[in-house]
Amino acid sequence: MSNKITRREIIKQGGLALTALALPFPLTAFTKFDNMKDNKEFDVIIIGGSYAGLSAAMALGRSMRNVLIIDSGKPCNRYTPHSHNFITQDGAVPGEIAAKAKEQVLKYDTVKFLNGLAISGKKTENGFEIAVDSGEKFSSKKLVFATGVKDIFPDIKGFQDCWGKTVIHCPYCHGYEFKGEKTAVLANGERAFHVVALVKNLTDKITIITQGTPDFKEEQLIKLQKNKIQVIEKEVAEIKHQNGEVEALIFKDGTKENVSAVYAAIPFEQHCKIPLDLGCETTEMGHIKVDLFQKTTIPGMYACGDNSSPMRSVANAVATGNLTGAMINNEITVEQF
Repeated sequence: MSNKITRREIIKQGGLALTALALPFPLTAFTKFDNMKDNKEFDVIIIGGSYAGLSAAMALGRSMRNVLIIDSGKPCNRYTPHSHNFITQDGAVPGEIAAKAKEQVLKYDTVKFLNGLAISGKKTENGFEIAVDSGEKFSSKKLVFATGVKDIFPDIKGFQDCWGKTVIHCPYCHGYEFKGEKTAVLANGERAFHVVALVKNLTDKITIITQGTPDFKEEQLIKLQKNKIQVIEKEVAEIKHQNGEVEALIFKDGTKENVSAVYAAIPFEQHCKIPLDLGCETTEMGHIKVDLFQKTTIPGMYACGDNSSPMRSVANAVATGNLTGAMINNEITVEQF
């Protein structure tokens, strides 16, 4: 019997539920995993219950596959107040998109959701076993990682406060909102050149902050000069802001550059180490290596969303999750038919 709860019913429950709906994910799961009633063997375990994981779960749930989603409640875009470039949801609050997706996915009775942190995994004779922080262990034939990535913030005062708001990573996700504004690109070399070329169509007020000696090829420097792109070599000490709204970059020498938006190319690491522990190969950039069907280099194991693609967007996460669910269902069908 399903434990589905409608959004209207949740709102009626009062303050805690209303607060939960404002978070990236509701505190109340629409369908919780009950270890006293449910078995611990599934067709598929999905680690990560954000857009990619939920999309994969929907495809599998509609094919009547027994699925367990394990989620720790820390989606990559939890810093961002609005999501863009996702048709039908342009400008929506990310947490509201996720909450609606979760509600719809968990209408399928074969899909279960567990609020918890997956801490380890191992290959078994029949598939995989995953342990969570509660001490419980679950097994499945197939395994999906939809775990995203963890951004590594630089040691710049105010950076994290502005991340996802006015310190941004993607022109497609955020650029339109800052068209015509004075903009800084906090990067160097090939990465800075690539971002500047994309942003130039949105604003002609661009300054590159290389944080040290510029690393551009001669032909790149010629193009930067042709497009009147200023290059500043100074190191940033602080981002002056008001509630995440950038006002200026303060350099270590005490000078400043007034800007309204900053594109920042920062490093990342895999949010979940289990795929690496199980032997999944990664790309040079650090993403989990997958083929055109979202298969990792480990048989029976898939990855989707930000952890396996440089195209960090809700739309891409949903698309790769949907493909993952379909490919896993096909793989199980071929094995069983």
